Amino acid sequence: MALTSSVKEHPYSHLIDTLKDGKLKFFNPQKLNDPRYEKLPLSIRVLLEAAIRKCDGFYTKEEDVQNILDWQQQQNTAEVPFPPARVLLQDFTGIPAMVDLAAMRDAVAKHGVDPGLISPMCPTDLIVDHSLQIDFSKWWVSLKNQEMELIRNKERLQFFKWCSKAFKNVNVIPPDVGAVHQVNLEYLSRVVQVNDEFIYPDSVVGTDSHTTMINGLGILGWGVGGIESEAVMLGQPVSLTLPRVVGCKLVGSVNPLTTSIDIVLGITKHLRQAGIAGKFVEFFGPGVSQLSTPDRTTIANMCPEYNATVSFFPVDHVTLKHFKKTNFTQEKLELLESYMKAVKLFRSYEDPSEDPHYSEVIEINLSSIMPHVSGPKRPQDRVAVNSMKEDFRRCLDEKVGFKGFHISKEKQGTQVPFLHCGQEYQLAHGSVVIAAVISCTNNCNPSVMLTAGLLAKKAVEAGLVVKPYIRTSLAPGSGMVTHYLNTSGVLPYLSQLGFEVIGYGCATCVGNTAPLPDAVVDAIKHGDLVACGVLSGNRHFEGRLCDCVRANYLASPPLVVAYAIAGTVDIDFEKEPLAGVTSDGKEVYLRDVWPSREEVLQTEEDTVISSIFRDRTGRMEVRGMSHPNYFAEHCVVFPWDHKSTYIRSPSFFNKLVRLLTFGIIVNAHALLFLGDKVTTDHISPAGSIARVSAAAKYLLSKRLTPREFNSYGARRGNDAVMTRGTFASIKLQNRFIGKPSPKTLHIPSGQTLDVFEAAERYQRDGIPLIILAGKGYGSGNSRDWVAKGPYLLGVRAIIAESFEKLHKTQLVGMGIMPLQFLPGESADSLELCGKERFTITLPDDMSLRQQLTVKTSQGKTFCVTALFESESDLVFYRHGGLLRYVARTML
Repeated sequence: MALTSSVKEHPYSHLIDTLKDGKLKFFNPQKLNDPRYEKLPLSIRVLLEAAIRKCDGFYTKEEDVQNILDWQQQQNTAEVPFPPARVLLQDFTGIPAMVDLAAMRDAVAKHGVDPGLISPMCPTDLIVDHSLQIDFSKWWVSLKNQEMELIRNKERLQFFKWCSKAFKNVNVIPPDVGAVHQVNLEYLSRVVQVNDEFIYPDSVVGTDSHTTMINGLGILGWGVGGIESEAVMLGQPVSLTLPRVVGCKLVGSVNPLTTSIDIVLGITKHLRQAGIAGKFVEFFGPGVSQLSTPDRTTIANMCPEYNATVSFFPVDHVTLKHFKKTNFTQEKLELLESYMKAVKLFRSYEDPSEDPHYSEVIEINLSSIMPHVSGPKRPQDRVAVNSMKEDFRRCLDEKVGFKGFHISKEKQGTQVPFLHCGQEYQLAHGSVVIAAVISCTNNCNPSVMLTAGLLAKKAVEAGLVVKPYIRTSLAPGSGMVTHYLNTSGVLPYLSQLGFEVIGYGCATCVGNTAPLPDAVVDAIKHGDLVACGVLSGNRHFEGRLCDCVRANYLASPPLVVAYAIAGTVDIDFEKEPLAGVTSDGKEVYLRDVWPSREEVLQTEEDTVISSIFRDRTGRMEVRGMSHPNYFAEHCVVFPWDHKSTYIRSPSFFNKLVRLLTFGIIVNAHALLFLGDKVTTDHISPAGSIARVSAAAKYLLSKRLTPREFNSYGARRGNDAVMTRGTFASIKLQNRFIGKPSPKTLHIPSGQTLDVFEAAERYQRDGIPLIILAGKGYGSGNSRDWVAKGPYLLGVRAIIAESFEKLHKTQLVGMGIMPLQFLPGESADSLELCGKERFTITLPDDMSLRQQLTVKTSQGKTFCVTALFESESDLVFYRHGGLLRYVARTML
């Protein structure tokens, strides 16, 4: 409801207060005069304010407000709505969301409804940042990367231009401005929003896993799937179980040699071990004041890795100091501070009397945290830098798994010579072949980037170099990073070591690194070497960076530079020099070139100033969508080009009028028989399109050459490509096949086929499909195609031992049933071979978490739990998913 037109009818109108001599209004929860309010965690206070302000008796009821206020008793029990202030989309997940809305306009228009009614009701920002590919890595040709981006993505950019014209409340930020999370931090974040003469806390949900970074600014926000974001865009609140809030108390002093990345990994380890899946984390204690705002956002960014929903840092004097450096005026800062203090959302971390009540408290001593890296395959596997050499050699010994590669002792000393640019080099186990300082996670933090730059400066001055065959790259999250690296004088030294700025956007972490030199690939294969990549990101599952690079480590930007200089991870920095001897015969150790904390902080103070943020604002306002490539027709319904291989109207809204019943799934086949920890990387298409894949066959049929394939991310607006790319990961462990492969068994024929081809045959024969899986199905970052893809493949249900919570929600949102084996049971304990046919009966009066009976063609019967957690889950499933439900409400 519009607040200005219905204040008198609002059930909480008596809570309205004013600021600025009555010019601004706000709902003041303190006027409830309820002592419970001041004991609430501040993140819960944000939920409460939103529920009070948006209480309309339909989406949000007075009962919801009371449940949030009674958080101490209702946590982990009550289901409550949360209407965020805005939605954030990056282009990989944003384009299918916009395609769905465009298709929804078509669907309602066919039923005589004005298609113009379909527009986001919630302000939506779409940042085009994931389409960049690194074709050129040297500074003098790196701008060609942007030119190639515009050529490759012309259709997508034209579609975005149409969206910015056709839809209300849509702001499109074009390529080469910055990565989504940094644009969010530097330009879009408000801390408080002003609308209809009301002021209220800024909050956001986004389709990028880095959305949680915003919590470092005291802005509540987290990542959701594309389906959930579309619902919010259309006016529906996010539904969540009132979370438990873990208070993370920081004490002690930061070690001078410890970067914020080390602090991130240290906190990640503590919180992952604490078992906080699905909970909010809120930081407090005297140690918080020692962390700069960039430090806090970096820490907040990693909360998906320990499965928390958010990691929240309430606003304090450090936050205000940060915004003084940005484009915030003094008047805006004073308004922010006045409002936050008026509703008790402002904190003094040194005053323990302000500490709220938490569900539980975890204490972390900052002085105990030392430098670490993470790997070689998972973010949670931390390795102390001083133990790296020993740990890597242990990985070579161990059997193949999350840590092991099982290289025999006699082959661990293998060295393979090769020629590169006319000079001979040698590769061995542990040799670094990719070293990337990328936009994810780190580049919003000036201290670590300046540490990397100062390290490069000292290394160059000491005569150190990086071997030319190593794929080095620097992909800043925004021009601000380039600005302060250049202003501080360290950028030329990074470039001299091969870390040239190659563009702005996601790069190495999504598999967009240019191919390694053929000689390097041949040497790796010839010696069966465990080659390494080192990157400053937060995603590094095996094979993600490059198929032939088996060991990948997450590290802070300065350590990325250090390992690039060393050329290997098989090194003890304390005892071994970085790279032999210099030209003047000196051995240089890491300690000789590592900058002091004082030097870094002074450089940061001198270079990260308000002019940088003014430059950012200027670039944002000048760029616009005025480029000739962005031309698009201005019309209410999108003019689909049926020849397009980028933008295609999906089939989600077919048979829109017919309401589904729960019914029965009869004689379903298992499309896949999967094990534990199947991640979204295994399910959803990402990275380059393999030339022998089902998606490649489709594109070849459209007369495209392999050079024109682009990436899965760029083609997310084409369901034909994305469906063919679902479960197309080369690392998919399908028990029907017995080895990592994007293949499956078509059970009726006994043939081994691409997953899509098998699913196509099943659908042609009218056979429903299920998937069998183990523990933790759907873990990893949020992607809409992890649910859309299986839905279009014909999957009706997934039976697993457990699900990642967000993925379970996405499945329900697409009309796929998440079914869980009973405790202690699994496909193995039930002796299922996967080749049976499965019949699942669903009663019309389905209830929450109801047990269902599954019968197999072999005569076996077992029970599963249908993971419908709320009445809305049942409604969405009955409608065939959330998108259809939203479209039907328009009808």
